[in-house]
Amino acid sequence: MATVGLIGSGMIGGTVARLAIDAGHEVVMSNSRGPDSLGDLVAQLGLRSRAATAAEAAEAGEIVLVSVPVKAYPALPAATVIGKVVMDTGNYYPKRDGMVAALDSKALTDSEYLERHLPGAQVVKVFNNIFFKHLLNLARPAGAPDRSFLPIAGDDEEAKRAVSDFLSSIGYGAVDAGPLAEGWRQQSGTPVYATPYGSFENEKGTPADADVIRSALAAATR
Repeated sequence: MATVGLIGSGMIGGTVARLAIDAGHEVVMSNSRGPDSLGDLVAQLGLRSRAATAAEAAEAGEIVLVSVPVKAYPALPAATVIGKVVMDTGNYYPKRDGMVAALDSKALTDSEYLERHLPGAQVVKVFNNIFFKHLLNLARPAGAPDRSFLPIAGDDEEAKRAVSDFLSSIGYGAVDAGPLAEGWRQQSGTPVYATPYGSFENEKGTPADADVIRSALAAATR
């Protein structure tokens, strides 16, 4: 089992932390408000969790999850993730993040933009396309006939294998969506974004197998 460092412990980050704990991993969580604000979540998750600063969480993590708004990327502790696998859950929302020329022009995908802020890290896009309640409720053990799959995109094959292994441990299969430059296929507004797992009103979600995710990725247009 691994130690997962979380930079951002909100809806997706907190859910990943919960699933990781259930799978036997340890988690070190952080957020923008400081470790003291995570006391209740740590108490809920138990002894395999602790709160820290973002730099401390990244330093402790064998694998790191970044789950913060795009506008927060310049403040990330870049030096602490050099050489590490970074799971990127982010989505670019201009109304929240402000206008980013490289993203508006589609010169970069949002994960490539994150990679610019984390030189030396192996960034893999994952978890960005699923509602956090579906993420919690659709986890299934390996071999389950109703196991759901998540798309991943990244430039480093070893990093993608590490993320696929982590996903498997917490109850999900992985569909390789290609390099980070193809990560637009799973950004907000695409067919694979949220829709395959059912409506938000149904918190239990609808299982989505690998073929469903591959078809949705293939149907994406720019």
